[in-house]
Amino acid sequence: MPTAIAVTSPDLVLVPPDGQAPAAAVLRPPDAQPLDEAVAQTAALLDRCGYVVALYPDALPGPYARRLHTVRSVLESDRMALLPIALPPLAVAVLARQLRQLSVSDLSPGVLACAARLLAHYIHAGAQLDSVAGLDRVEVGLGPHVKSWLPGTRFAVLAGPEPRLVPVGGAEPPDGPGFATALAVARGRPRRPGHEDWVTDVLAPAWRVQAVQETALPAESARWWGTRKAVEFAAAIPDATVLYQLVASVRREECRWCDLELIGDRCAFCSAAVERAEQPGARAAALAPSVRAALTSR
Repeated sequence: MPTAIAVTSPDLVLVPPDGQAPAAAVLRPPDAQPLDEAVAQTAALLDRCGYVVALYPDALPGPYARRLHTVRSVLESDRMALLPIALPPLAVAVLARQLRQLSVSDLSPGVLACAARLLAHYIHAGAQLDSVAGLDRVEVGLGPHVKSWLPGTRFAVLAGPEPRLVPVGGAEPPDGPGFATALAVARGRPRRPGHEDWVTDVLAPAWRVQAVQETALPAESARWWGTRKAVEFAAAIPDATVLYQLVASVRREECRWCDLELIGDRCAFCSAAVERAEQPGARAAALAPSVRAALTSR
């Protein structure tokens, strides 16, 4: 069985572009599932799949995050990786889908879990907002906060790979990925017939995305963006073959604590740091020519 990929909400489970990825397990919040049931669910996942990689937004409510750590502690298992992701909820869902696609490959559990940090750097995530008054996850200046009170003002806020605020309407769309992507879009409000939709009508063509997938807005998105009227988007590599080449091109190490294979500078399961003279950056190694070519093909 492939390594189990788990998320913290059903709306973080996206349909894969090719329909081939295994389903994600959903770890429910404390108010929806007693601790003994949560422990039993996770124990069954570990028995069936061997390893569990759980992804969740780093803005997850404290009691929910503590529940995940409690379950891991009760099971006394070093085969469960808990990965808080500093991206908006839709981008976390896209990243989880990428790991699900890779889970059926020959990548070891340690490499698969560490791949989350690597692949997160290749996701271009943001949202179109009518107001940034409630936004505290991405730093913006005083000017945009003041302008957000003006009627008809709209903003595009990029959260990754680099935070950026762009006015919508009359301005050039922000620079996008320099490689082929598919765009996931989640709306907190319905599209108005006959009106331009900035994300799909302006941003998607400018970024030359291969496909656009509409999905429900994750429940955590309203809290992350400070408003329920967000149109969230995330552009990411959809091709499992390219994802595999990208991860496989990175130098592998052996964790000195749990002996799992890993990439990057830290084990995703036990958090032990890699000891070597030169610590790698987030992307860990220069890409092989074949991977670079796959990324830049349009």
